[in-house]
Amino acid sequence: MNIYPISLISLTLFTLNSCGSLPHETKTYIQETKAKASTQKINWPTEYEPSTSAFFVHNQIEIEAPPKVVWDLIIHAEDWSNWYIGASDIMVKTSDEGKLSGDAIFTWKTMGQRFESHVKEFAPYGRLAWESRKTMIQGYHAWLILPTENGCRVITDESFNGFLGTMQKWFIPSKLHGLHETFLIELKKKAETKSKR
Repeated sequence: MNIYPISLISLTLFTLNSCGSLPHETKTYIQETKAKASTQKINWPTEYEPSTSAFFVHNQIEIEAPPKVVWDLIIHAEDWSNWYIGASDIMVKTSDEGKLSGDAIFTWKTMGQRFESHVKEFAPYGRLAWESRKTMIQGYHAWLILPTENGCRVITDESFNGFLGTMQKWFIPSKLHGLHETFLIELKKKAETKSKR
């Protein structure tokens, strides 16, 4: 008699085989990112507080473009896959234009998993957050756009709970951080190009 479903075993083995960091490196990484999180003004739901969550990722970038330009690129979710390798099969169920809104629900594939995400915070040009829940992982992804003298600073933080959140923390802590970094770099390129037209 199998104690665990085959799919769970396969996923765990895949995660272990993807290991690229040692446990002590993971511990340092988590400590550093949680320290960064404490300085940000994200409206975290209690269950996703970075200090107590299973896994947390922090990224930020300076962009020489107005917050509105950056915001418009982020909320056009169905366009992400045109310039970001970490997302595919995106469909905003609540919009014919493929745009996020205050009550948006969208489905998409990222990190090899398919998710249904629900927007939880939507403050134009400043704040955006959505929640994604599955049996083995629950995540809250928040965005903060802060005006600066030359444009804006974009902060993207994501907090996880659940079995797969713990697996990410111990075995592939830098993978999601790298994907978020890629998103921000491509976002910067598109926003700065658009603002110079």
